[in-house]
Amino acid sequence: MTDSTSVLIVTDIQNDFLPGGALAVANGHEIVPLVNTIARRFKNVIITQDWHPAGHISFASTHPGRAPFEEIDLRYGPQVLWPDHCIQGTTGAALADGLDIPHAQMIIRKGYHAHTDSYSAFFEADRKTPTGLTGYLFERGIETVYAVGLALDFCVNWTALDARTHGFETVVIEDLSRAIDTNNSLAAAIAQMDAAGVRRITSTRL
Repeated sequence: MTDSTSVLIVTDIQNDFLPGGALAVANGHEIVPLVNTIARRFKNVIITQDWHPAGHISFASTHPGRAPFEEIDLRYGPQVLWPDHCIQGTTGAALADGLDIPHAQMIIRKGYHAHTDSYSAFFEADRKTPTGLTGYLFERGIETVYAVGLALDFCVNWTALDARTHGFETVVIEDLSRAIDTNNSLAAAIAQMDAAGVRRITSTRL
């Protein structure tokens, strides 16, 4: 088991990101039992949950004439437009039925501001509005952040980059994550993580 200075962040393993969901990540279901297993090796686990109000600014349906996966510019920068997904209180927004991490200590909900998207567990997409996770981890004496989940090229990537910005040693476990990979987003994410000093490993190296 990892020591008390490490935390596993389990990112957005929710029904809408699994097969049959509104924004299904290819093969996303494959990681669920693997994440359950690896989580038992961590004393500290945090789960994130996408939690959008209806009509969220990141939804293509909010922008007449726009289609999912198009990109537009918003006040905080470029925004990929998504199918309506993870709407508060819906089955799609619920954590996956198979996710079994009873010792998780916190659920961070993100994306609940109607006019700002949120990929990272640390900041909204405006890069200014904090979730409060940073202070929580500092006060807990956390030094190393491990990240897994959905999707590797968006929420896992942004979480990892922000963890590095805050000075945490940061490790992404790639075989416990899956990517959307729209418009070469996976290659871009890998380049960003490598440049920031995020380590990428497989679970066999943990």
